[in-house]
Amino acid sequence: MVGRWLIGCAGMVFGAVILGGVTRLTESGLSMVDWRLLKDMRPPQSQQEWEEEFERYKQFPEYKFNAKEKEITLSDFKFIYYMEYAHRMWGRMVGVAFLLPAAYFLKKGWIAKAMKARLGIMAGLLGFQGFLGWYMVKSGLQEKPGPNDVPRVSQYRLAAHLGSAFLLYTLFVWSGLTHLLPPNKLEFTKGLRKVRGMAHGSKALVFITAVSGAFVAGLDAGLVYNTYPKMSDKWIPDDLLALSPKWKNFFENSTAVQFDHRWLAHATVGLITALWVSSRKVHLPPRARLAVNCLCGMAYIQVLLGITTLLTFVPTSLAATHQSGSLILLTCAVWLTHELRKIPK
Repeated sequence: MVGRWLIGCAGMVFGAVILGGVTRLTESGLSMVDWRLLKDMRPPQSQQEWEEEFERYKQFPEYKFNAKEKEITLSDFKFIYYMEYAHRMWGRMVGVAFLLPAAYFLKKGWIAKAMKARLGIMAGLLGFQGFLGWYMVKSGLQEKPGPNDVPRVSQYRLAAHLGSAFLLYTLFVWSGLTHLLPPNKLEFTKGLRKVRGMAHGSKALVFITAVSGAFVAGLDAGLVYNTYPKMSDKWIPDDLLALSPKWKNFFENSTAVQFDHRWLAHATVGLITALWVSSRKVHLPPRARLAVNCLCGMAYIQVLLGITTLLTFVPTSLAATHQSGSLILLTCAVWLTHELRKIPK
């Protein structure tokens, strides 16, 4: 029961990440301009309340810079408001789905001592996620110094928000699998140790590549060069290191951010392919063999989704599917490393 609950919580986090991605892609994230824990539970009810909320939205940079040019109507505003509202409510539902069963299982004595500390970390990450969500939105509500600066949330805060969600998801999946799957009896030969190390390296690269995708989303870097495999007609674009100091390019230069994401993706699929080839040379239990096959297959699907998203100028449906793919790929990597874990004697 505990294992199924934890996997259910992982599914809730999966949904929150996808909903958050769609909210970002539809430019809905800055529609709710304040953060009131209890009052946010109820959206505007009457026509007057909607008009008052719309007037509050008009006082902030996004409307002044962007929405005003599009002649946004109250009906348009309701759509983006409900997108952000759904994301916030879903996040709170994740908290309820975790905290209430956790309290019940702890009272029943069904949680092992080692698991109690892990539950504390999960609870802390859930609270931190709520804080990061508002901290991220707050950065997009501030006036930018230049008249032509696009109102958007900080890419640093967006990456932190997404990265902590992926970390929380990983903890839920790993802990759930620990409760649900019997451990494999493995003989750690030299070949198996190599495969295990490559599996952990692949998991780390999947995570890093996904976080780099948050910088792409935060800077709208997916719309800078919509060609593949070259960026326009060059392998290394001229404006790759246009900012000074140079380190800023990796986080604030749209060209460099897209370039990094591309080559991190190449490195990830290359390592996963090498992992799959190496795994053919060692004996793996059936579940581990299935996990490595799923990981390799999903890596190529994810690359195909990324290239298609790029070449079609980042349509919302494809971009959301690509983000979903990153979580599925991470799931496969977590599953594989879980199958190859060492069991204390």
